[in-house]
Amino acid sequence: MRPKSAPFDDLDRKIVTALMANARTSFAEIGAAIGLSATAVKRRVDRLRETGVITGFSATVEPAALGWRTEAYVEVYCEGAAPPRRLAEVVRNHPEITAAMTVTGGADALLHVRARDVEHFEEVLERIRVEPFIRKTISFMVLSHLLPESPEAGANQPAPEPTG
Repeated sequence: MRPKSAPFDDLDRKIVTALMANARTSFAEIGAAIGLSATAVKRRVDRLRETGVITGFSATVEPAALGWRTEAYVEVYCEGAAPPRRLAEVVRNHPEITAAMTVTGGADALLHVRARDVEHFEEVLERIRVEPFIRKTISFMVLSHLLPESPEAGANQPAPEPTG
């Protein structure tokens, strides 16, 4: 259960913006930039974490360094009305799926997939397609990132070891 949210003011917004740009920025550096002490910044960050505004801190890594050399987005079309809960169960079984969401439009869901190579991507796609409620998929291979500094351009886990 989530704690009650506290007011989110302009100073909170500046703190969150600074941490999103670089989560390793010290509380003292943030405080100097926005006119607060390091202690006041820490108290606010603690509150933002407790209320679920800040959900975590992570490193963004060049995908190829982790073994991810192929990337694609996959539209998933289901038979009937597949509940989002069931889709979530399926995608959790595939470490190559780095993001998944239900969407409007013709597709029922959109998956962001990273793989070692095209053969690995094809194997992942076949594992997804065997689910009985999945009618079809349409894939879009990523050629390049137009915004290379965006979080989507980075990776947060290494590629799994080849099987078989």
